Amino acid sequence: MPSAGIVARLGDYLELCKPKVVSLIVFTAVVGMFLAVPGLVPLDKLLFGTLGIGLAASSAAAINHVLDARIDAVMRRTRRRPLPTGHLTEMEALMFATALGIVSMLMLWFLVNPLTAVLTFASLIGYAIIYTGFLKRATPQNIVIGGAAGAAPPVLGWVAITGEVHAHALLLFLIIFTWTPPHFWALAIARKDEYAQVNIPMMPVTHGVEFTRLQILLYTILLFVVGLLPWLTGMSGWLYLVGAVGFGGGFLYYAIAMMCSDRPELPMKTFSYSITYLMGIFSFLLADHYVPLLSG
Repeated sequence: MPSAGIVARLGDYLELCKPKVVSLIVFTAVVGMFLAVPGLVPLDKLLFGTLGIGLAASSAAAINHVLDARIDAVMRRTRRRPLPTGHLTEMEALMFATALGIVSMLMLWFLVNPLTAVLTFASLIGYAIIYTGFLKRATPQNIVIGGAAGAAPPVLGWVAITGEVHAHALLLFLIIFTWTPPHFWALAIARKDEYAQVNIPMMPVTHGVEFTRLQILLYTILLFVVGLLPWLTGMSGWLYLVGAVGFGGGFLYYAIAMMCSDRPELPMKTFSYSITYLMGIFSFLLADHYVPLLSG
């Protein structure tokens, strides 16, 4: 039926946007917006800022599909994406990405503020072009260097509301920047053979699994400390501290477990938990910010 074909095609375009990834990006951006002000966020800035940042992230994701189409066709995790299966052409995906990018930039520039548009565009280029096009294939430190683009959303959200980059926004950036390597390296261990097959120099491929496990542990220890900075600097209170210690302790548990055991399910469990960690501490940041206002 024609309607079924339209729905399927819309589903393919939606998959280009990597909705799970974009949802996490938008969530951290929205938390940045709410943390930027002592009370309620202006509704227009919240709406257009969220849409603009989300559309830009979707554009970057679609460009990632185009640049990775050939390796996606080989890797078992990605070979059912719209481009490897032939459901969409690279030109269709590129046009879709371009349209999303243009709309997002216009929305952010005219309906939010120019600084948010400039920083969001820099983040888009950093992820879609610099990381995906060059770093991913050039160095096992690709995740570390390219993590700056992925850590930008809370800063973008903060700037969307205030029009300036604040030190507290940079603390949120630092949390995600430190979180990114152990998050992705856990996945890379689980998919080591697939990355090796397509010659992507992820750390488990170039330096081995044991070395990567050690790096995950060291970065997770660093993340635990960085996660305490909002409390240590007075940005957040005791409620956030409880969440940071609890979720950070859980991440350390998985990192230590990976060092002590070769159980094959641990890398993916660690990867999954890392997402729970990030959502958890950002939720506690938000709760800590507003609970005193509600109780007052």
